[in-house]
Amino acid sequence: MSRKDTVDALFKGRLGAPNAPPPVERIDRVRTGAISAMGASLAQLTENAKTVARLQDQIAAGDLVLDLDPAAIDESLVSDRLTIDVDPTFDALVASIAESGQQVPILVRPHPTEADRYQAAYGHRRLRAASRLKIKVKAIVRALSDADLVVAQGKENLERRDLSFIERALFAQRLEDRGFERAIIISALSCDKADVSRYIAMARAIPERIALAIGPAPKAGRARWAELAERLRDANATRALETLVRQADFLMLATDQRFSKVLEALRSPAERGKTPEIWIAKDGRKVARVQRGSERLVVAFDEKVAPAFGDFVLRELDSLLAAYERSLEAPRESAGGKDC
Repeated sequence: MSRKDTVDALFKGRLGAPNAPPPVERIDRVRTGAISAMGASLAQLTENAKTVARLQDQIAAGDLVLDLDPAAIDESLVSDRLTIDVDPTFDALVASIAESGQQVPILVRPHPTEADRYQAAYGHRRLRAASRLKIKVKAIVRALSDADLVVAQGKENLERRDLSFIERALFAQRLEDRGFERAIIISALSCDKADVSRYIAMARAIPERIALAIGPAPKAGRARWAELAERLRDANATRALETLVRQADFLMLATDQRFSKVLEALRSPAERGKTPEIWIAKDGRKVARVQRGSERLVVAFDEKVAPAFGDFVLRELDSLLAAYERSLEAPRESAGGKDC
């Protein structure tokens, strides 16, 4: 045995193998009820936050359709509708939704100042119908600025072609009164600057309380409202109408009948007795009705027969007046030549 082997053997005998550490007893962790509940709450909060984030993304994209309680939806910040109690078209809409359901959703935005509420951009008649039927209303929820809201509101009404002349005029006036720039009003009504000016001028010429009492009057175009505005320049006429529109028999009339009743009340007895003249175009279309009075002649164009013809005539009034005045000068010049 070598010296090295002898030393190794000597030390092995004395020290022996190193002792292994004693086993550590495993203690099972027991989660208390409070800790378990806290963990579940945190998980739920995390999931809720994810849900809210998804909803916000969908709202921003405008692809979220919800069934909402009509009571949780406020009207647009600018009203574009005139409503009256006697409205057969609205009654028909209610009946249609009751029978077939709501086919087209309305558009709303989250309310800018109130939590858990919404503000309608368009679809106010469908909203009213759902409220009457006590059912949820289908609504697209989209994040909209004030300007985006009124432009969407106007565009939808243009596509549906169901705002009357006076509703468009009052809508333009209300937008201006709310401080919206002309560019926004033009976009909302999809018309030019001159049309917006005419709409606003007409709305300001007719007392709003009278317009509200009459309602939308869809058969009354620009010319007939212009005649009404002209007659209402007399303060006595306005006071007389304020009495008329509160009478029970007036309130039983449909909106177009109300307009006719108001206009008839402002005409003189001589005018009431005269039958209007009908202007018939060469192709047989009854384009306009002419009402002659002692102090005025009123031409009312039928916009269903000749769409926008009245607007064309309005744009040409300056040139028509100039042509008329030239026609008056021509006989004088001719007579002057003979005297020479």
